[in-house]
Amino acid sequence: MTSPQISKGAATAALLSLAIGSFAIGMGEFVVMGLLPNVAQDLLPQTWATAPGDAIAQAGWLISLYALGVVIGAPTIAGFVARYPRHRVMLVLSIVLAVGNLLTVLAPTFGWVAVARLVTGLPHGAYFGIGALVAADVMGPGKRAKGVAFILTGLTVANVVGVPLGTFLGQQIGWRAAYGVVAVLWAVTAIMIALFVPAHPGDPGRTMRAELRVFRIPQVWFTLALGAIGFGGFFALYSYVAPMVTDVAHAPEWVVPIVLVLMGVGMTIGNIFGGYLADINLRRTLLGGLLSIALVLVILALVSHWIVPLAALVFVMGLVSSSVNPTAQTRLMDVAEDNQSIAAALNHSAFNIGNSLGAFLGGVVIAWGWGFVAPAWVGVGLALTGFGIAWLSFRVEDRSRRRAGLAIAGPAD
Repeated sequence: MTSPQISKGAATAALLSLAIGSFAIGMGEFVVMGLLPNVAQDLLPQTWATAPGDAIAQAGWLISLYALGVVIGAPTIAGFVARYPRHRVMLVLSIVLAVGNLLTVLAPTFGWVAVARLVTGLPHGAYFGIGALVAADVMGPGKRAKGVAFILTGLTVANVVGVPLGTFLGQQIGWRAAYGVVAVLWAVTAIMIALFVPAHPGDPGRTMRAELRVFRIPQVWFTLALGAIGFGGFFALYSYVAPMVTDVAHAPEWVVPIVLVLMGVGMTIGNIFGGYLADINLRRTLLGGLLSIALVLVILALVSHWIVPLAALVFVMGLVSSSVNPTAQTRLMDVAEDNQSIAAALNHSAFNIGNSLGAFLGGVVIAWGWGFVAPAWVGVGLALTGFGIAWLSFRVEDRSRRRAGLAIAGPAD
């Protein structure tokens, strides 16, 4: 059964099945950021007893390891499974994600939790990349973008609802409970995909070698770099927002979920307006978004001792940073030529490199004893570096176009 053969209701059920999975991905990836102190206290009790900052910094490695799993898994899985029926691939990915999150709940030590987070990150990018293709086909011609947007809505809603609720649940009855909820959501997703996602053939002619040709395009590397490094500025803050709220602004622990809600609302709005602004002028939106991340982080670092301006700037941070996501995705699609499938997966690799880089460098400066505001300053440097890469990318592109124009025109008589 393909998209022209299914009813509107069947298409909605298929999209809802995939969107529940994207909600589970968002909650599973980001809920740890609000629970880092809880995770550190539970898994690293000896370090916590003597140096809580070091324990939190070490717990931040879990964020980096999950992101590393996404970076490794997105292009490799997307390349290897391109030839197989996509509805079956989505079902298998959902089952792996359910098992990975269940292992996170059951893992007894920090080392085993780290392995579970790495494994769970592997299917992340492939789920979004292949899911986008399935959603576009289900909706049919003229409505493809709406199908993709419907799935991504699950990710943004996760930051508004799933992450704050998971954080609150984890604070009350233990951080593992949050991942128990994520595992259940993935089990539900697998069942719904099996029941409602129509048969969707793969592309038997695609091979890993063909997919990897995308890496021959220089502008693809520029775009991946600006996303990975520039968006790392956001994650340097997001990864340690919980201790910033409680230890820097001296707000009670129950304020953390509220701040995360503000972040999620800002990200949702920014995602919508980012796509709108990118359609008007992609270059200005991308450059302006990266520069705005740096500016907001500077102001946030200066006023972080007061909870009200801190919370307000966290909202603004979610707004400006999320505008970069659809803009960078569009840019990557523009420069990837006919390699759209792997490009969609690579975008998630790039942003999760940023996730890993921001969390790692933020943890390093905390471990050095520079305090919980230091990651914001790390973020400033990352965002400005991303801005520089984006500016250079556009300069190189303009120069190539001018040379191509001169070559076509030929020498003057």
